[in-house]
Amino acid sequence: MNYLEAVPPAERSAVVDLAAIRHNVRHLAEIARPARLMAVVKADAYGHGALEVARAALEAGAGWLGVAHISEALALRTGGISAPLLAWLHTADSDFAAAVAANIDIGVSGWELEAVVAAARELEVPARVHLKIDTGLGRNGCPEDLWETFVGRALAYQEDGLLRVVGIFSHLAVADEPHRAETDVQLQKFRDAVAVAEDAGVDHEVRHIANTPAVLSRPDSHFDLVRVGLGMYGLSPFAGQSAAELGLRPAMTLKTTIANCKAVPAGQGVSYGLHYQTPEPTTLALVPLGYADGIPRVATGGPVMVDGEVFPVVGRIAMDQMVIDLGRTGIAGTPASFIGKEAILFGGEGAPQVEEWAQAAGSINYEIITRISGRVTRSYVDTHTGGADAEDTDKSGADAGIAAGSAAVLP
Repeated sequence: MNYLEAVPPAERSAVVDLAAIRHNVRHLAEIARPARLMAVVKADAYGHGALEVARAALEAGAGWLGVAHISEALALRTGGISAPLLAWLHTADSDFAAAVAANIDIGVSGWELEAVVAAARELEVPARVHLKIDTGLGRNGCPEDLWETFVGRALAYQEDGLLRVVGIFSHLAVADEPHRAETDVQLQKFRDAVAVAEDAGVDHEVRHIANTPAVLSRPDSHFDLVRVGLGMYGLSPFAGQSAAELGLRPAMTLKTTIANCKAVPAGQGVSYGLHYQTPEPTTLALVPLGYADGIPRVATGGPVMVDGEVFPVVGRIAMDQMVIDLGRTGIAGTPASFIGKEAILFGGEGAPQVEEWAQAAGSINYEIITRISGRVTRSYVDTHTGGADAEDTDKSGADAGIAAGSAAVLP
């Protein structure tokens, strides 16, 4: 018999465990020691909430914060973050003057140097810059053959009091595949570039190239500072190792509640295109999350946990919803009893993992978490204290590097 009942729209929630963020920062900082740790909070902290994650990371001992865009850095400053902050990806209309005025460190690869100097000259405040060398990734960064000249230009501006070269950095291309020799090549090129800069007179504060996989697998990449992104959110950068095996705790749980549930006969088509046909009589449940919420449309087969059991998404994922097959046997209760039950797409221990959704979508865990849209409510818990830090944007972080410091925008 068919049964259908609708309930009010279910809340879509991404719950971020700030205790997990702090655990991961402390764990990775211990591995990287004596190098300091930069917590990368670009892209709204990989979808977790930049201000809340920044505060938690600083509380756990992160010494720096990193973002892609100056606008992201300025938002952190506005939120009361005064710790060292770097921004590294710029366009012709980037507000370098605002960055200099807000004591944000600026990553430069070439053309940006002149724009930063112009802003510093206008403000009569020296800019803090990190010079980036392209060691093989082929994106941002000064080409090797122009590096010596680039360093010389920066030092000339430093002599004029317009800037200070505080860092030298680069970015690794294949550190998530530890067996590949390209990382050795990049590290040697980085050492060579640092030597050229030092010989020219650069007295830097920090040298940095290591990302999360390099922190975990290449101690020779740590230098003075490591940049930690994915690992801080409790996710593994390696295809062959889980977060738990690396000592990391996933910070985000994505969940909602079942909106509809009904029994259907064999041969029932499901969702657009009717590409899935039920092979036998079964029970279908409607999960009110779709690609408008950031769930990849192609992630059919992705896991959803209900009452401690995991069920697959069947049929196409739609804009606002997806369908899971609860099966014919082993399900307690009637279809109506499932309406309003919690449905967990991914989370911490015991829940489906982000990597399972990445596999279903033919993608990577980075993409799954960063694409969760603003339609999904972010809330915050702290499993360490058992109290809720949720939805308190006024929560003070003033003791956590949320005090004076410098800032930087990275690539």
